Order: sequence, then structure tokens, then C-alpha cells
Amino acid sequence: MSPDAPSSGPVAAIPPTDGLKECTVTTEGTFGPAQGSAQEGGPELVQLLTPEGERREHPDYTFDLDDEAIRGFYRDMVLTRRIDSEATALQRQGELGIWASLLGQEAAQIGSARATRAQDFIFPSYREHGVAWCRDIDPLALTSMFRGVDHGAWDPGAVNFHLYTIVIGAQTLHATGYAMGIQKDGCVGTGDPDRDTAVMVYFGDGASAQGDVNEAFIWSSVFNAPVVFFLQNNQWAISAPSEKQSRIPLYRRSSGFGFPGVRVDGNDVLACYAVTKAALQQAREGGGPSLVEAFTYRMGAHTTTDDPTRYRLQAELEHWKHKDPLARVKAYLTRNGLVDADFFAELEREADELAERVRSGTRAMPEPNLAELFDLVYAEGTPELQEQQRWYTEYHASFHDAASAEVAR
Repeated sequence: MSPDAPSSGPVAAIPPTDGLKECTVTTEGTFGPAQGSAQEGGPELVQLLTPEGERREHPDYTFDLDDEAIRGFYRDMVLTRRIDSEATALQRQGELGIWASLLGQEAAQIGSARATRAQDFIFPSYREHGVAWCRDIDPLALTSMFRGVDHGAWDPGAVNFHLYTIVIGAQTLHATGYAMGIQKDGCVGTGDPDRDTAVMVYFGDGASAQGDVNEAFIWSSVFNAPVVFFLQNNQWAISAPSEKQSRIPLYRRSSGFGFPGVRVDGNDVLACYAVTKAALQQAREGGGPSLVEAFTYRMGAHTTTDDPTRYRLQAELEHWKHKDPLARVKAYLTRNGLVDADFFAELEREADELAERVRSGTRAMPEPNLAELFDLVYAEGTPELQEQQRWYTEYHASFHDAASAEVAR
């Protein structure tokens, strides 16, 4: 037990390693995070930049980049948010079938993604548009996927960024298997910074309750796989609040599987970078898996099919607006004279140009051909699938025939 730990109840400790430091919290009489911390993250939260834009020191984690890097992070977040808002608008206009917004989670994604090296492989879920941006994925490759034109228009092997995964939590198993593979390839613990590789996988608080995620935890722990599990706790698994998903803070789940976990302020891009950098380096050196819980908030709907006003209060949303990840970086840059009006004007111009390219490029895309879905089930078609395709094509055409007959009348 830590000598500074409270004595009011049992204490669970995260196994310490050279990379991720031990955290302790009491669990007696609590459901989920410590009482009163559901919106604050608790005392174990790693934070380097406050919501007011003030730098803080932490005994275990340090942001070691310069102010130019912070300006770059701010640009990443602004442009990612603009992509997100444009895609949401396009879905409302009927140009996309659905869209999963990342609004409010920009710092978690940009900070963690910028901590990776080129050789590190990333497995996203379906909301990691900021991570995709950091891996130079064209935003139109994202909108074409959500339009139904394709299943992902980039080569994962070329950018070390896997295609989006819709099956909740399945990507954690993919990441664990890949991490075990690079171990066998001799790409871990060699001491060569250009060769040693880590894997990072993104998932949410809701996915953390899936069996696939727990199986990934077991396998990665037993085989000491070089994988960082990056959990974006945005407080809501669609309409289920996080306190209904776990009796303990989510980062502490890793202790039951034998590897370290840490909770970071997911709205603090500096802290997300610092903590993820340490976790990735630990994995590259052969230190095994770790769990990073980015404590953040989903400012928008789960997807564009969701209405969050049906299950959460406006007061909660307003509370989190004061922790906006972009606003705190802007406050820091402005207060310290690190940017001027020209910086913001140029960034706004760049965002407008990007938005126009996303709008025009998406609208120019073809309509999805749903009959092609049958061609993508197996490498070679089967008689049964061919019959299903024939029936569907005729069924779909019947709507056009009926509409034409109605116009003729």
C-alpha cells in the first residue's frame, strides 16, 4: 500500500513499471469513479494543461516538445473539428448514410496519435478521425466510407493505420494479434529506435465491457504483447453512462490482468501526448501492454442517428464545455504571446478551404451500389450469394419501376 493512500477502505494498486507509474485509489463505498469525481476524473488524473490554459507539472509525466509543437497540435484539432462538423452537416443533407462525431475528443486523439512513430501500427474503431488526420488519411476517404461508396479507401500497410472497425471492441483482438506478430518478427526490444515497434488500439468505455476486449487483455498480458490500449472514456456508451458499466475506474481494470493502467485528462492534448509517449516506449522496449484511459466527454451525439437530449442533461454538457480541448490550448497560446491575429486568420482560411474540399468532394462521389455488397463477402462468389444478389437487384429495381409508372399516370 502506498504510504499516502487513504485508510478508509481497501486499496487497489496498478503494477508499477519504468514507463507508467503506480496510481492508487480507494474503492470502498463507491460505484465507478470516486464519489464526486464523475465529471472531474479524480485525484489520479494526469493533467499538464488546465481548462484555463495554465501549465502544470506532474511528478511522472513531462511534455518535452516546444511551443511550435503546441501550435501544431492546435492546428490539428481545429482542422479535425472542422472536418467533423462538415461531415455532420453532409449527413444531415443526405450526402452520408451516417457519421460518428468526435466533437470533444480532439485532444485525446491528436495528442495520442502524435506520440506514435511512423513504424507503430494503429487500430481505430469508427470515431478516430483525428488519428486518421495524423496518419495523413484524406478526409474524403472517411466520407466515402460513411457514404457507402467503399469500405475504406486507404492501404493500411502503407500508412500503418488499419481500416475502421464497426464491430464493437473487435479491433483490440486484431491489435493484440498484430503485436504478437511483430514480437516474432524481432521488432521489439532491439534498442534500435527505427526498428522497435508498438501497436496502439482505440476503443471506448462501452467497448471495455465487451468480451473481445477482455480476451485481448488476457492474451496481451500473458504474451507480453507490445500494445497500448487507448480507451477514450467519453462518459456515454450511446445512452448508458460510464458509472453503469464498471464498479471501478476503467483504467484500473488492467490490474486484474497484470499490466499497468493510467488515467489522463482526455481534454488535455499535452498530457495525452506525454502519457501515450511513455506507454508506447514501454511497449517498444519489451515492457508489454498498458491501458491508457483518456477521461473525456462526447460533446455531440453517439452518431447522427442518436438524440442525446433523451438521456443526458443540458447542465452536464455545459459543464464539459468549460473544459473544451481547443479552448484551453488557445488560451495558453494567447496568454503567453505565442500566436497573433495572423495565426488565427490563416488557420481559419485553411479550415474554410478544407471544408469546401470535403463538401465538394463528397457531393461529387457516386451513389453507393448496394448490389456490390454480395461481391465482397468471399474472394469468389457462391451460387447462394449470386442468387441473393439477383433477387436483391430485381427487388431494388422494382422501386424505380413503380416510381416511373406513377409519374406516367
